[in-house]
Amino acid sequence: MSYLVVCAVALLASMLTFFSGFGLGTLLLPAFALFFPVEQAIAMTAVVHFLNALFKALLVGRHADRGVVLRFGVPAIAASILGAWLLARLATSATTWSLEVMGHAFAATPVKLVVGLLLLAFTLLELLPRFRGMAFDRRYLPLGGVLSGFFGGLSGMQGALRSAFLARAGLDKAAFIGTGVLVAALVDLSRLGVYARGLDAAGHRLDHGLLAAAVLAAFAGALLGNRFLAKATMPGIQRLVAALLLLVAVGLITGML
Repeated sequence: MSYLVVCAVALLASMLTFFSGFGLGTLLLPAFALFFPVEQAIAMTAVVHFLNALFKALLVGRHADRGVVLRFGVPAIAASILGAWLLARLATSATTWSLEVMGHAFAATPVKLVVGLLLLAFTLLELLPRFRGMAFDRRYLPLGGVLSGFFGGLSGMQGALRSAFLARAGLDKAAFIGTGVLVAALVDLSRLGVYARGLDAAGHRLDHGLLAAAVLAAFAGALLGNRFLAKATMPGIQRLVAALLLLVAVGLITGML
C-alpha cells in the first residue's frame, strides 16, 4: 500500500507542479507521513525532492538567472540548515499533550504539532486565491531566501514562498522555472546532511526501495509535465488536494497520525 500511495502522489504531484515551481513536497510529505514518523517522512520527501529538482535542472536549468540564484539561494541555504537543526531538536522533545477519544489515546509531539500547523498554513496559501497569487518585490529576494529556506528545512515546504518571491524577480517563464529548480536543489542538498545526522541519532533508517520507486515516479511526472502540460489552474483538483492536506494537518496536530 505504501508503494502505491507514495508513487502515485509523486507522479501526479511532479507532473502537475512542473510549471508552478511548488507542490511536490507539500503533497508528498503527507503521503510519507502516513507510513513513517514525521521527521523521517520529511527526510524521505527531501531526498525525492532533491533528486527530482536535479532532474528538472537537467531539463531546464540552463535558463536559470545566476544573479537571482545567488541573491535568493545563498540566504536560503543558510536558513535551511537552521530549520533542519530545529526539526532535529523538536524530534527529540517529549510528548506535549495527549488526547483520549472513545478509549483511544492520541499523543501530539512537538514535531507533529509544528509540521501540522505549517502544513495547514501552506495548504491555505495554495488554496485561497488571494494568497495563491501573492508576489513580492525583487528587493526582497534575500528575505525570501531566508523564509523559504528556513521553512524548507523545518518542514520540507518551501516552494510556495519561493515561487511568490521569484514571481516578481523579472524572470520570463523559462528563467522562473530554471531558477526555481536550482534553488530548490541547493536548499535540499544543504538540509539533507542535517537530516541524516538527526535520523542516525534517533535510530531511524530510510526505506531505500520506496525512495527509489518514488524518485522514478517523480522523474516520470517531470517528463510528462515538461512535454505535455501547460501552466493551468485546476480548481477541482486543487480543492480536493487541499481537503486531503487539511485532514492530514489536523491528524498531525491532534496526534491522530
